[in-house]
Amino acid sequence: MSIEQFQTQTQILNPQERVRAKRLRGALTQLSLRAENVLYAHTRGISHRNRAGGFRPGYLHRVSGLTVLSRFGDGSLAPIHVLDGLPQSWVIRRDADGRVIEASPEIVSGFIRDGVFYTREEAMKAAAH
Repeated sequence: MSIEQFQTQTQILNPQERVRAKRLRGALTQLSLRAENVLYAHTRGISHRNRAGGFRPGYLHRVSGLTVLSRFGDGSLAPIHVLDGLPQSWVIRRDADGRVIEASPEIVSGFIRDGVFYTREEAMKAAAH
């Protein structure tokens, strides 16, 4: 796909699809998580709006298919998306204090319910039913 085709395709996507397309081209960071939260702020695609439905923030490694719940650096479960508890093999960079500042581009934030991973869009739809 040429850059012109990609730009044209991206222009016809809705805002959520544009953010997802951009994320698929880059690493997961705290900034990208914040951007997702802003985008999904008034939907069931964020932690505090779908928790009652049994959704827990988590991550999917698109290559391996492995999923993990969001955890703090000490290993305890986090009620929101936090990068510090990701498996070390998923981490690209840490800051001087050891906090994760960049995770692999293969990592997707979403939710886990009953052992099944849901993207933010899938969680929105499932929580609405």
